[in-house]
Amino acid sequence: MSSNIPLAERLRPQTIDEIVGQQHIVGEGTVLRNALLHGHIHSIIFWGPPGVGKTTLANVISHHLQLPFYQLSAISSGVKEIREVIDVAKKQRGAILFIDEIHRFNKSQQDALLGAVEKGIITLIGATTENPSFEVNSALLSRSQVYVLKALERSELEQLLQIAISKDEVLKQLPIQLKETEALIRISAGDARKLLNLLDITVQSLQSKNKSGELLITDKAVMDAAQSRVALYDKKGEQHYDIISAFIKSMRGSDPNAAVYWMARMIAGGEDIEFIARRMVIFASEDIGNANPTAMVMANACYDAVRKLGYPEGRIVLGQCCTYLASSPKSNAAYMAIDEALALVEKTGDQPVPLHIRNAPTKLMKNLGYGKEYQYSHMGEGNFIAQEYFPDALRGTKLYDPGKNAREEELRKFLKSRWGEKYGY
Repeated sequence: MSSNIPLAERLRPQTIDEIVGQQHIVGEGTVLRNALLHGHIHSIIFWGPPGVGKTTLANVISHHLQLPFYQLSAISSGVKEIREVIDVAKKQRGAILFIDEIHRFNKSQQDALLGAVEKGIITLIGATTENPSFEVNSALLSRSQVYVLKALERSELEQLLQIAISKDEVLKQLPIQLKETEALIRISAGDARKLLNLLDITVQSLQSKNKSGELLITDKAVMDAAQSRVALYDKKGEQHYDIISAFIKSMRGSDPNAAVYWMARMIAGGEDIEFIARRMVIFASEDIGNANPTAMVMANACYDAVRKLGYPEGRIVLGQCCTYLASSPKSNAAYMAIDEALALVEKTGDQPVPLHIRNAPTKLMKNLGYGKEYQYSHMGEGNFIAQEYFPDALRGTKLYDPGKNAREEELRKFLKSRWGEKYGY
């Protein structure tokens, strides 16, 4: 019967000493370990990527403190389910409520937890893959200790593989030889659950082909078992940077076909789709800018939609945005302008603001000449009056040079009518 339980579940640690990884949280002398040893735990938010031990830590805490353990998923639960758990917990000497993906709770759902947390009716343990500063309301966050969990390192993943083969009740009875681990490590990408489940699938696949002989774990066997054409895509290694570079350069080169291909490579390789969306927001400003200001609107909308939809639906929005950005006119003029301006500030230091454009909220400031002789632009013809806005030492410095595209040529024409002589438009 145990063979029907997923390997990751069969190997789930029961004590803090059995946990692999996260030694910055559970190692000797750490705050969490000491609190657990003294039997007093405050409400906690575990923040980290999938498969790094958030649920495991919640279970370990519950087992150690011998408290009733209730688990809700923010995807399928609401205020009604929260109140039901709180009502049951009131009749007990305390309870732990574990909420997976707590960032998916809206404000009213999170607020429903506050009273019970404050009164100690429940000890809340929330798990999130999103930054809790943005996704958990401040009142609940202030009552919780946030612990940041990290993706498991290669050595820790390899340790898990050895534990699985030598200690799991099912696998230790089989003639398994772990010859290669690269595919297992790379595809799992620091996710222990994915690693163990992939190992389990590979073993089952090898058993079906070789019922009596040695079960040789190789990279090819892993890839075949996963029935995946996923390239070995290391999200922290050289290929990650090569592929994101190819993606950006394809969009910059106005090739939507190549751009959407490289994006598909990232998605198939397990890249975080929010990371892809963020890169497109940057691209919309850095490489398109004022040649097509709508690109920034599109990229921002894409990022918001991807966060709401997740995968797989989010891939459709990513595809739309990618092909739009790649097909858009390009300009890096605004990007160059801000970098040149920052370099100018570093070179020239804190130049004084001209008196006529200083703020003058007090009588003393007005007497000192603050705001004197400033001319309100809207009083001029075409809402324009020529006057100086730069510090004296930087007069006539040109930082923004519109790109050679239809939209920015319109901007150049406008600026030339205002500042042609001064800035050389």
